[in-house]
Amino acid sequence: MLMTTTPIKVLIVDDSAIVRKILSQELGAQDGIEVVGTAPDPYIARDKILRLEPNVLVLDVEMPRMDGITFLKKIMAHHPMPVIIFSSLTPKGSKTAIEALSAGAVEVIGKPGQSYTVGDACQALTQTIRCVSYRSSAYRPCLNLAASEPQSPIEHSNMVETTHKILAIGASTGGVQALTQVLGALPSNAPGTLVVQHMPSLFTKSFAERLDKECAVHVKEAQDGDRVLPGQVLIAPGGYHMLLQRSGATYYVAVKDGPAVCRQKPSVEVMFHSVAKYAGANAVGAILTGMGDDGAEGLLAMRKAGAHTIAQDEQTCVVFGMPKEAIRKGGAESVLPLQKIAATLIHYATQ
Repeated sequence: MLMTTTPIKVLIVDDSAIVRKILSQELGAQDGIEVVGTAPDPYIARDKILRLEPNVLVLDVEMPRMDGITFLKKIMAHHPMPVIIFSSLTPKGSKTAIEALSAGAVEVIGKPGQSYTVGDACQALTQTIRCVSYRSSAYRPCLNLAASEPQSPIEHSNMVETTHKILAIGASTGGVQALTQVLGALPSNAPGTLVVQHMPSLFTKSFAERLDKECAVHVKEAQDGDRVLPGQVLIAPGGYHMLLQRSGATYYVAVKDGPAVCRQKPSVEVMFHSVAKYAGANAVGAILTGMGDDGAEGLLAMRKAGAHTIAQDEQTCVVFGMPKEAIRKGGAESVLPLQKIAATLIHYATQ
């Protein structure tokens, strides 16, 4: 007797008829995916969500009658489900997309253009749909978790010009919400922190600017040669790798071009390996929600170098891919729910 698998039901919401047609054809041709409907605006989409019960929503952010951000917030409040933002990669659009990710969307994928071909965009959509659909029946975005407790300032001596500890964090799908929670709970003088979040090049600057407004620590997109200092978080710029370097007692970062590693640029793997090499036991690492295996070997290298290492647990991950691989390979010393990670990072950084 043949076993059948229930297809993943997808609803596409975009005001462009051409985009709706292309996505319907391309996604509908993928095994295990069924495009159950399309909608040109949120009002029509609302009715189709209730009638068609899709597992995943593909949503544009710039639409008539109601903008995608407002619609997304309504979805997360009344009918939570995995939502993938399908947006043009422009400076203006990036800020809107970051707002969407902060509001509960699981991922942003660029529309075909200079950065993405039709094939690239549809492949990325297909992979993300398959990864996030399993949570559709009981979807709970990270922002609905109990908030992390804000940490009190750390007492340091002689820490103005350098830092003796490094925090290194990697994330991908679902990482915007997870990082907002973790970084938002760090004290203003937390150890210098490096972050790799898989994100298109135009998005990381907007993401850093948004976090800087919401966190006690200063957050910025990293530039080549930036010092790693207490109270500062450096976000790897999209399209470039970020590596920790050291000169005497001073840590700084190198921002470099190069081939993708683990299919990613920036790569968590690259950053973690550099932290293992130059910070060793003076580092604490954490790998958060995300697809694939980027960072799994690097977290293991950090652990072997004496760093304490943390993986986010399955229950609080949007996608339990990267943490799962890190755990499987022995890279994670602790496996924790998202809301406990900030306190644990600070605990081990002050040992």
